[in-house]
Amino acid sequence: MLAIAAVVSPVAHALDLMEVWRAAAAHDAEFAAARAARSAGQALRTQAGALWRPNVVLEGGAGWAASESAVRGARFSAPGFGETTGVAFDTSVTSGTSGRVALALRQPIVDRQREVRGRQLLISADAAEAEWQDAQQSLILRSAERYFDVALAAEQLRLLTRQQAAVDRTYVEAQDRFRIGDRPVTDTHEAAARAAGLRAQRVAAETELELKKVALADLSGLPVGAEPLLLPAPARETAALEDLQVWLERAATGSPILRMAEARQRTSEQDARKTDSAFSPSLDVVAQVGRERLSGHGDFGSASNTTSNRAVGVQLVIPLYTGGMRSAQQTEALARVEKAASELESAHRQVSLLARGAWLELSAGAGRIGALEAALLASRARLDATRVGLKAGDRTTLDLLNAENDSAAAELALLHARTRLLLGRLRLAALAGQLDDSRLQQVNGLLQPSR
Repeated sequence: MLAIAAVVSPVAHALDLMEVWRAAAAHDAEFAAARAARSAGQALRTQAGALWRPNVVLEGGAGWAASESAVRGARFSAPGFGETTGVAFDTSVTSGTSGRVALALRQPIVDRQREVRGRQLLISADAAEAEWQDAQQSLILRSAERYFDVALAAEQLRLLTRQQAAVDRTYVEAQDRFRIGDRPVTDTHEAAARAAGLRAQRVAAETELELKKVALADLSGLPVGAEPLLLPAPARETAALEDLQVWLERAATGSPILRMAEARQRTSEQDARKTDSAFSPSLDVVAQVGRERLSGHGDFGSASNTTSNRAVGVQLVIPLYTGGMRSAQQTEALARVEKAASELESAHRQVSLLARGAWLELSAGAGRIGALEAALLASRARLDATRVGLKAGDRTTLDLLNAENDSAAAELALLHARTRLLLGRLRLAALAGQLDDSRLQQVNGLLQPSR
């Protein structure tokens, strides 16, 4: 399916890094899940604010009900009737309907549980933002890695194809010179063996390239055709790498990994605050307006009973005894605080180590590339000299085959080093929480079409 899509694609051009990243941002399912998680995290801030706003509830109900009451020995008095003792009152509704409606308001004033919950919601919102940043950076890195995987695999196949063509020419020449008695038969055997080995390597390289293309297409949703991707250009003058300590400080303050670990620690500390006092009172302003009515038939004929109530005031709740639950929760919470603190310390060490390694890789990268460029020039010079020496009889066919192999290996090693340097820039920026479109665009500007 991928090959067919590449053939029918109306546009045949080399994809660049920015195209792959933007397509992946719109296509990758893992990134879509991270985007949804971020939206959920943003809603947590609204929830934190809503915790301290008044809650208004409207209640209503209807149903069948019965009610009977009997009062004996009551005293009754009323204007014009005097006073009477030993009065009896009987009411009866044996079959009736009831209805109830009430409007209640509760405004929290003091509530440790609510206060802690609000802080935890804000911390979770901050953690969601850190997770979103980490997801963005991870996708940028994955896009770059898969892009360069395809580019390097295609270049390896190109070099193998070129090398095989050269070996095939050497094989034909060895056969011709063997026929006229100018070369031993071992030269033809060596050339044939090397050609067969290169054919096997080429088949493996073709398979690897196809797999890399499928992986890139799965990530980006873009068809990856036969057009070679861009490759790192020869080294240009770039800004000097800032000091290691600067990058370590940036990683310590900006790393999304550390921000998420800090959020977990802060959340566990808030859990401990819920139970750090034996008594955690809550105080609310409460107000209610209600009406309840019961009507129907009873032992004395038609009857009804209507009750209306209105109330406003404060309500204080103090938990006195929880059966040991509170102290057990406090023990658990303190242990989780200790666990989160240890995890945070471990994350600091890990990020610091990764940042140090990435920085050292970059600081040595220019020197490594310079050495590989010199090695490539030397290998090409050796190849040219070996060709001349073979014609003069000073070198053997095996010498030429080895020189061809070494030259191709040096060219591929240089390309790998240049790619590794560009990916190292992205990884160091990601560790400091600074990997974004602009950083990727800088790397994209250092690429050129394959030769």
